[in-house]
Amino acid sequence: MTTVMISTMVLCFALTISVAVSIGLASVLGIQVANVNMLISVKEMFGAINKFPLAAIPFFILAGNLMETGGISRRLVEFAKSLVGGVQGGLPMTCVLTCMIFAAVSGSSVATTFAIGAILIPALIKHGYPTSYAAALQATSAELGVIIPPSIPMILYGVSAEVSIGELFIAGFGPGILISGALMLFVWLYCKWKGWGKQDGEGRLGVMAATWQAGWALLMPVIILGGIYGGVFTPTEASAVAVLYALIVGMLIYREIGLRDLFPILRKSVVSSAVIMFIIANAGLFAFLITRAGVPDAIGRWLEAVLQSPALFLLGVNAALFVIGMFIETSAAIIVLAPILAPVAVHFGVDPVHFGLIMVVNLALGMITPPFGVNLFAACTVARIPLDRIIGHLIPFVLVILACLLVITYMPSVSLALRDLAFAK
Repeated sequence: MTTVMISTMVLCFALTISVAVSIGLASVLGIQVANVNMLISVKEMFGAINKFPLAAIPFFILAGNLMETGGISRRLVEFAKSLVGGVQGGLPMTCVLTCMIFAAVSGSSVATTFAIGAILIPALIKHGYPTSYAAALQATSAELGVIIPPSIPMILYGVSAEVSIGELFIAGFGPGILISGALMLFVWLYCKWKGWGKQDGEGRLGVMAATWQAGWALLMPVIILGGIYGGVFTPTEASAVAVLYALIVGMLIYREIGLRDLFPILRKSVVSSAVIMFIIANAGLFAFLITRAGVPDAIGRWLEAVLQSPALFLLGVNAALFVIGMFIETSAAIIVLAPILAPVAVHFGVDPVHFGLIMVVNLALGMITPPFGVNLFAACTVARIPLDRIIGHLIPFVLVILACLLVITYMPSVSLALRDLAFAK
């Protein structure tokens, strides 16, 4: 059964069949080969999505779309530009900083790419940056959408590996700040070297004016994250609060969302949510079948025999996840692999929260690496250029994040220091 499932899945990937359909078809064939009642597929697929924390996913997606349409994202851009836009290369730094702030509410990198990219990619091009560089920068910066909490992949890891989502969220700040700082330092040095961005400060608002203009937008992550860590509401409930807040600000305060805008926003959010839920349902069935076949135990024993130290285990897992992330969507990869790898990581003495951050940061790289990087497709759609044009500018960004990943992997305190402080017993 395992051979048939994996062979079918690989073949479907090679034929460029969608990830969800590939995983579902492989699971159905596995059931047929094992002569198991097909009703088990309905039970397991429903069970995979019948989990309260997953309700946060459609709400965070809807909140991100409301922020984009309601003028919140534009005001966040102006605020970030007022802070860092006055130096050479300030506009690319603005892109990174805005994505970092936007990520504190949206939870989705694709939503971040469209919401911020629609504003900053044209602005970067207008200031003389190559279109390919602008798209590569936006795709990379938007990766922060799944690293800075709240994060949809962190929710999926928490559900799959039975780890506290609240602990994962607070542990994500360290890696998120590290990657944001590294990217801003890199783009500043790169623009200095290239001679780009000498006029980036033109049209920049003062800090006080931009802060006043973006006040309601800046209050949003404060309410959401403060409510979660203050114990006022759970991460799932926070997603509903984010939607309500974005709706009130967009319709009543900024007045950029009308009644006729709601249907397109809801339809876009439903489609995005349905795609993720369909992947989760199929991946849940796939994970059940391979677990039933004993694959996780076999892989665990093999890893213990081959990689006999935590350092080697983490290196091997990072190498494998980097390759897997290129071909499998992040959500599906986490749902399938987290139940397999997390227990092995614990056996090697790796904190499951730390391991979750390693998985999320590594697989998030798959969003900006060909051939299936969703952020790349989104950024290229906004910039209206083919994918192959941005590869040259993309490679340095990937190397910067890989360097950060190594720091996150071998310095657990980057992820765990804040968690240990907040959850000290």
